[in-house]
Amino acid sequence: MTTAPHSGLWSDDPASVDLLSFDAVAHTVADALLDEALDPVALGLSGSWGSGKTTVLGLVAQELDRRSTAEKKVLVIQTDPWRYDPSTGAKESLIAEVLDALAAEVAGSATKTDKAKQLLVRLGKRIDWAKAIKLAAKSSLTLQIPDFDKLVELVKPKEGDKESVRGLEEFRDEFGMLLASEDLTHVQAVVVLVDDLDRCLPETVVESLEAMRLFLAVPKMSFVIAADEERVADAIRTRFKATGRPDESDDERQDPATLYLHKIVQTTIPLPALSHFDTQAYLLLLQMHATAQPEQLTTLIERCTQIRRAGGSVDDIGEVDGLDMEDQLAFATRLTPLLYEKLRGNPRYIKRFLNDLHVRQSVALRRGISLDPAVVAKLMTLEALMKPEFKLLLDWFAKGEMRDHLERLEDEAGRPAQTNTTATEQQDEADGAVEAGSRPRRATSTRRSQAAIPATSGQFSQAMVRWARLAPPLRGLDLSPYLTLAAAFAGVTLIDDSLPEQLRDIAANLLSESRREQASVTDAELDQLGDGDMTDLLRHIGRTMRDQPTKQKAGVNAILRIARRRSEVVATARDALLMLPPNEITIATPIQFKPDDPAPIRGVLTTWKGKLPDGKIKRAVESALPNRETV
Repeated sequence: MTTAPHSGLWSDDPASVDLLSFDAVAHTVADALLDEALDPVALGLSGSWGSGKTTVLGLVAQELDRRSTAEKKVLVIQTDPWRYDPSTGAKESLIAEVLDALAAEVAGSATKTDKAKQLLVRLGKRIDWAKAIKLAAKSSLTLQIPDFDKLVELVKPKEGDKESVRGLEEFRDEFGMLLASEDLTHVQAVVVLVDDLDRCLPETVVESLEAMRLFLAVPKMSFVIAADEERVADAIRTRFKATGRPDESDDERQDPATLYLHKIVQTTIPLPALSHFDTQAYLLLLQMHATAQPEQLTTLIERCTQIRRAGGSVDDIGEVDGLDMEDQLAFATRLTPLLYEKLRGNPRYIKRFLNDLHVRQSVALRRGISLDPAVVAKLMTLEALMKPEFKLLLDWFAKGEMRDHLERLEDEAGRPAQTNTTATEQQDEADGAVEAGSRPRRATSTRRSQAAIPATSGQFSQAMVRWARLAPPLRGLDLSPYLTLAAAFAGVTLIDDSLPEQLRDIAANLLSESRREQASVTDAELDQLGDGDMTDLLRHIGRTMRDQPTKQKAGVNAILRIARRRSEVVATARDALLMLPPNEITIATPIQFKPDDPAPIRGVLTTWKGKLPDGKIKRAVESALPNRETV
C-alpha cells in the first residue's frame, strides 16, 4: 500500500487502495462480464466526475485477473478515448488497441497457426484503409494534399501479398473468426475497459460507440464504459443535432439519444454517491492513510466495511493496536455534515477540499499565522462551500464589525461565551504569551461598543447559524491574519464601504505599521475634517484595532493624536479606545498615553486599571497614570 505524499496532498489519480468498498461494485461487474448468457455484453458504469469510476475500473481489472486462468484467460484491455491522438479517428484507434492486444496474445500462443496471423494482417489493412480515407477527407477540408508516400504506406500491402485491401464492411465477420481461431481458444473473454468517454468531444464519443457496436460486437467481446451517462447522451444529441434534452414531463426512455446509447449499452450500473457514514469513514481513512502502517490501515478498512454492512457508525470502529486516531476521528465527525451535503458524496471533491485545507494551513504557517487546525478547517468550510456567507464574513471584517456579529451569531447558534476561564487565568496566559514574544490569544469582549449591532433574533441565515454550530467556537480568536490571507487568495479588496471615500486613505495610513505612512497624514489634513467625518474615522479605527490586534498600536496612537488636537471629539475618541477589551491590551498600548492628555482620555486608563488582574499589563497602565490618579 502506498502512503500519502510528503507534501500532504492527495493525488487526483485513481486510488490504489479501496477505501470505500467499491469492490462490491467491481465484483458485480465481473460476474456480468463472465456470464456466458450475456456474451457479448456492453455494460455502463455511470457516475459523476470524481465519483470513483476509474478506481472501480481498476478493481474490475484486478478481479478479472484473479479469475483468469491459463485455460480460461480473461484478456483485459484498458483504453481511454480522451487520450487518443486527435489526428487519428477514435474508431480506428479503439480497434487498433484491441488488435494490438490480440496480436500479442497470438504471438504468445502455443499453437501459432497461420490462420490467426493472416486474419490479423487483413484486419490491420482494413484499419490502415480507414485511416487513409480519414486522412484524405481531412486534407480536402484543409485544402492540403496529403503526402503521397504516407498515403501509399497506409494502404499498400506487403510485397508479394496478393490480398487486396478492402473496406470495413466485412470487418466484423473476420474479427469473429479471429476470436474463434485455434490460437485464441484459451481466451475465455476479451474485456475492454473504456474510461473518460464523458470527457470527449461529441465526435469522439459517437465514433467510439460505433466501433463497439459495429465492429467489436462479436462473441467473447465485452465492454465496460465508465462515464456519466447523461453527459454521453448530451454528446450524442450534439453530434446528431437532436432537438435537445427531453422535457421533464416526457418519458426519458423515448429520448433518441438515450435510445441510441441503450442500443449499445445493455445495462448501466450506477456508482452510488457516498452516504453520511461513507463520507465520515472516508475522511478518517484518508487522514490515517498518511500515518498508519499497512496492516493497521487494512484493519481500519475492514472494520469500516463491516460497519457499513451492519449499519453502524464510526464510533463502532474501536481501537486499533498502536494507532492514535482521536484527533482524526474528531475532525471527520466535525466536518462530515457539511461536506456530505455540500460535496454531494463525491470522493474527488472531498480530497480536493482536504488538499485546499492543507495548502491554506501550510501557507498560513509559513506566513507566521498560528491558528488551531480546527479553526482553519472551520473557516475553510465557509470559504470553500458557502461562498456568499464567507463574503459576508469578509465584509464584517472590512468594516470592523466581525467581533460583534460573530458573538451574536454564536449566541444564536447556541454557543454562548465560555465562562469557565477566570480573568486572572486569561491574563496569566496573555502575560506568558507576551514574555514568549507572541501575540496573546484574544478573549471575549466585556463591553459592547457603540457600533455593536442590535440583537435581532433570526438576523442570520440558517446556513450561517448551522456553520456557527461547528466546533470550535470562534469568538475571542484573532482571525484577521487568516481572513486577510483568504481575501488575497480570492482577489477580494478589504474596504469598509460604509466609510466615506475621502476618509479611507487617511484611515489606511493611520492604521499602517509603517511610521512613514502614518506621518503622511498631516495635522492640517486632520484639522480640515468636519466633526461628522472625524467621528466616523475614530469609530472605524476603534473597530479595526479591536478586530485586528496587529493594528492596536497604530490605532491607539492615531486616536490619541486626534484627541490631543480636536477637543470637540474627545468623547468619541474615549469611546473608540474603550472598544478595546482590557484583557486584550498589549504592553505597548498604555505607554503611549501622556500625563497631559485630556481627562476623558486618562479616564480610559482608570477604567482599564479597574478591570485588569494583577500582572504586567496592569502595572504598565498604573505607570501611565499621573500619580494623583493611581491612589
